[in-house]
Amino acid sequence: MPPPNAGRLSDLVRRCAAAKDLIAGGKLHAQALVGGHLPQATLETDLVLLYCRCAALSSARKVFDAMRSPSMHAYNILLAASPPLLALELLSGLLDAGFRPDCYAVPAALRACAELQDPLLGAALHGFTVQLGFLSNVVVSSALLDMYAKAGLLVNAARVFDEMPERDSVVWNCMLTAYARAGMAAKTLELFRRAQVEAVNMASDLRAVPSVLNVCGKEGEMMKGREIHGRMVRSLAFDLDVPIGNALIDMYAKCGQVDASQAVFAGMQERNVVTWSTLISCYGVHGKGKEALRVYKEMLSQRLKPNCITFTSVLSSCSHSGLVTDGRMIFESMRKVHGVEPTAEHYACMVDLLGRAGAIEEAIGLIKKMPMEPCATAWGALLAACAMHNNVDVGEIAAYRLFELEKGNVSNYITLSGIYGAVGQSDGAAGLRLRMKELGMVKTPGCSWVDVKGRAHAFYQGSIPSYLRRQMLWILDRLRKDMGN
Repeated sequence: MPPPNAGRLSDLVRRCAAAKDLIAGGKLHAQALVGGHLPQATLETDLVLLYCRCAALSSARKVFDAMRSPSMHAYNILLAASPPLLALELLSGLLDAGFRPDCYAVPAALRACAELQDPLLGAALHGFTVQLGFLSNVVVSSALLDMYAKAGLLVNAARVFDEMPERDSVVWNCMLTAYARAGMAAKTLELFRRAQVEAVNMASDLRAVPSVLNVCGKEGEMMKGREIHGRMVRSLAFDLDVPIGNALIDMYAKCGQVDASQAVFAGMQERNVVTWSTLISCYGVHGKGKEALRVYKEMLSQRLKPNCITFTSVLSSCSHSGLVTDGRMIFESMRKVHGVEPTAEHYACMVDLLGRAGAIEEAIGLIKKMPMEPCATAWGALLAACAMHNNVDVGEIAAYRLFELEKGNVSNYITLSGIYGAVGQSDGAAGLRLRMKELGMVKTPGCSWVDVKGRAHAFYQGSIPSYLRRQMLWILDRLRKDMGN
């Protein structure tokens, strides 16, 4: 057979790109060089596509740099595959070459701004996008929304969202995730309800559901979480989606419904390490340490390899339930049995475990043996243990280290002051109060709140007028008498 010409080679290279066959594509590149078919713009562009599809970015850049005059198509291919800084460099080269960015180049540049968290450059590209008339393009608008969301500029993101002429499920999920990540519970839940009504295919698109459930858990919105759970069951999506199952376990646990978490776990057809770790944590935070250990042992019997999160969950569970011996054994097994190197967080869990049990000296000894610099979490656990057991000497050591690590955290001063007060060292407590005053520190008052018809009402000590207190006490007294009858 006669050797293929440049057109035939281009066709074969595109096929290799579609199949991500780097070896066959490399042979075709060599054949093009030997046959004298390069430089040739179409063939070179297809080679750039091949190497980008096969994640051989350095080879793609070599071909691109050797091109006499890269086409807009070649720029777009390399832009889409390049890391952020290189993408912005290519955008500059594209402009210098006299090209006008199109609806493929602009999203790639906006994604680079999002990854670099450079909202200023992103805002400049926003203006450029308006001038070019690309805002009606859903891909461009989605990239712009994503850039603002990742930069934390939710007002800008919401404005882009509201002005979009059409929104696909990717756009809705992006906005939902942004609100959820920012902890804006009301906005997240309101938008989720809108999405179920307005968005096409959102009922079957589940990407944002774990984020929404996470918000429900943090805000104690169990009824809304249960409503989403029911929707997932009706759509037959829950049994097949592990992240949603994990989020449901966590949501019910945070709302105090341990039995519901267990029921979700039991109903899941598939489970991963996160599933088991979440259930262990669920039992642990509710003081059911022995149940947490049972789940951990069952997980090991299933031949699942525990990870760092698993050990954090099980050690924390042992700490909350006072299972010192079990905690020590599990901590020792991390490196020796499972090959997991303990992190600062695991050491902090052990310090908390030992400190709660009254083994203050052993806890501070463990901190001294840490292979990394002790973090604020470890010193905070030690200080809390000293407050529990009125240990002034070690408490002072922990507190003063925290004063250095967390300069603006007033709770460390309050905790040490409480230790002084508990042992009758009024001078020490007075000195700390004076120091707090010099630093301009003010203790945030604790509060209680109740949700009435979707609106949270907070109650601070001394915030309720005396006449309302009298009415409340009168109503409570009447209720007590009625319940007694």
